[in-house]
Amino acid sequence: MEYILIIISAIFVNNVVLAKFLGICPFIGVSNKVSTSIGMTGAVAFVMVIASLVTYFIQKLLKSYQIEFMQTITFILVIASLVQMVELVLKKVSPSLYQALGIFLPLITTNCTVLGVAILAVSNPDYGALETAVFALANALGYGVALIVFAGLREQLELAEVPQAMEGVPIAFITAGILAMAFMGFSGLV
Repeated sequence: MEYILIIISAIFVNNVVLAKFLGICPFIGVSNKVSTSIGMTGAVAFVMVIASLVTYFIQKLLKSYQIEFMQTITFILVIASLVQMVELVLKKVSPSLYQALGIFLPLITTNCTVLGVAILAVSNPDYGALETAVFALANALGYGVALIVFAGLREQLELAEVPQAMEGVPIAFITAGILAMAFMGFSGLV
């Protein structure tokens, strides 16, 4: 039951993009097409789960040496290194998957969602390694749900008659705000 609560909370109630406002830049920048959003969701999910697990164990190491103040810079270095390592491994092992995710992998390095979820996971004293992995995967799914729904809305907005002054980014921000308010309807669910 605890895992179900973590999943529902991360996807709907405390959505990392729409409730915590992490990762807004890629959220706006990559959400022009649904297909692009699906690719970004897969790449973010993969990196977010691995990064959260690695940073979980690194946090244990930092605590044992009483140097928790190094958390942020250490996590940033770990995430950037992981993205580079994943990119190199994919290039050698699966060139087709590397081509599919190639454009998204460098974007993940600067995606504050990955760092934010890693910090949120290690900040919860009740989470072990398994809970951290579930939390990271659920947040990645929540990121994906928000991104894909928003991309679908933006595709529909391209067909709609929008005032010239509101075309592009302005209507995207208004739509994102309305989507965030819609997700607020899930508050109190968990």
